[in-house]
Amino acid sequence: MASVPPGIRLLVSFDRDQWYRALTFILTFLLYTSFHLSRKPISIVKSELHKNCTSLSELATIASSGGGSQQPSPPSLHADMDCSWKPFDKRNYKQLLGAMDYSFLCAYAVGMYLSGIIGERLPIRLYLTVGMLTSGLFTCLFGLGYVYNIHSLGFYIFVQVANGLVQTTGWPSVVTCISNWFGKGRRGLIMGLWNSHTSVGNILGSLIAGYWVSSNWGLSFIVPGLIIAAMGVICFLFLIEHPNDLKSIHAPNCSPGKSQVPNKRNGMNGHTEVYLQYKDNKTQACYYYEDSVQNRKSYDTELLLPRESVCVPVQPVVVVKRESEPSPISFMGALRIPGVIEFSLCLLFAKLVSYTFLFWLPLYITKAAHLDAKKAGDLSTLFDVGGIVGGILAGVISDKLGKRATTCAVMLLLAAPTLYGFSMISEFGLGPTIGMLLVCGGLVNGPYSLITTAVSADLGTHKSLKGNARALSTVTAIIDGTGSVGAALGPLLAGLLSAGGWDQVFYMLMTADFFALLLLLRLVTKELTSNKSRPISAVELKEH
Repeated sequence: MASVPPGIRLLVSFDRDQWYRALTFILTFLLYTSFHLSRKPISIVKSELHKNCTSLSELATIASSGGGSQQPSPPSLHADMDCSWKPFDKRNYKQLLGAMDYSFLCAYAVGMYLSGIIGERLPIRLYLTVGMLTSGLFTCLFGLGYVYNIHSLGFYIFVQVANGLVQTTGWPSVVTCISNWFGKGRRGLIMGLWNSHTSVGNILGSLIAGYWVSSNWGLSFIVPGLIIAAMGVICFLFLIEHPNDLKSIHAPNCSPGKSQVPNKRNGMNGHTEVYLQYKDNKTQACYYYEDSVQNRKSYDTELLLPRESVCVPVQPVVVVKRESEPSPISFMGALRIPGVIEFSLCLLFAKLVSYTFLFWLPLYITKAAHLDAKKAGDLSTLFDVGGIVGGILAGVISDKLGKRATTCAVMLLLAAPTLYGFSMISEFGLGPTIGMLLVCGGLVNGPYSLITTAVSADLGTHKSLKGNARALSTVTAIIDGTGSVGAALGPLLAGLLSAGGWDQVFYMLMTADFFALLLLLRLVTKELTSNKSRPISAVELKEH
């Protein structure tokens, strides 16, 4: 008999739960990658919406004077339509572009506070699917502005606001799912790796948008819009919200002739379903009791059979009634969790810096390094490459030390002078710019990544909640929603300050990093002086 191939041996070495856990990790990674992939095109297309038309105007003037014709020449119309896209052809184009960023991010920030509360009360899979489909629709609508020659600022702002609102369905949903499947053991490392979807999405979005930006910038939005819509369909077909949702699939089947009352209800957001096995004196049967939606009764019992076995005679089981499922936490209740306010306000300033780079870095490279839109977009991806490394390092270090706030504070402390260095070195050529982009990306996105993932999951399952896991989505939304306020302010301030020179933008970013650091000082002091701050124990590493 032939030996089993080594690849098959590897596949069968993992049990069913590990395969489902891997599926959830990969799927949620790809789902949120598509969210960021659809947000990135606006930063790439900015340099195409307003271009330097000086050379084109000079050529048109020379051609007009050399021809000696008295007929009005069309160069100015040509310059407006082919060189810059109305209404972004005016002198205040930076403010108009900043207003588009602000409209998206402000709607995102406001919607995020509501999204977490709604997400706790609806099935995550359906909620996320609807959000991704509608986000794909509005992303495509922005690109159709090019196809149908739309030059109304109101149209583009409306699309940005609508897209910002529907994209808030993403973050609380995916963080809740990944936290349901992965416990506290090595959470920083796991979520550091997982959170690289932010940078991967930015990189793919830059490359996809950059491919069409010079020839047909409408496709820079339409293609990412179709991708996120397609991922919404995949989400509907495959996303498993919680391990307990699989119990109805893998429950033991009764043999023919046995009486059976099937349980058909899927648990909302991963809430448990309970099975009761019972045997009387004459017959043997498997009964399934479901938590009734009307009376909200549930029962504690014990599974006496292996997953794949059929029913066998068992002794009667004592049924004990327990209290109803814990209700979702209120907004104010989530704010009272220790650390939520500090980390939320810290993220406000950290995300301000990150999103200013996200929306303005390609345009800055275009002006500072005198590159075209495509090359600037490709070069800006190095910032996200550094962000991937920084997020993973922040997770690993915080796991080893058991000090999330301290890890964030050290990276914020190093980020401020690095930003100043980037503003200086970027004028000295391509090589130094590449190196500083990688370093800045790691130090800026490291704290941002750690707070939005591992810290949010830790606080959403804080011991003060006494086992109420239904706070996770709300806590995540509060932290990320507060951070999104900073994400809305950063690009807007960059648009206003850049009119006076890019140095002012970098001073603003360094100030924001300084305030983020100050907001963590109390938590850092507590971590450094507490005897409970320690590396995660072996027992904790075994949690899942």
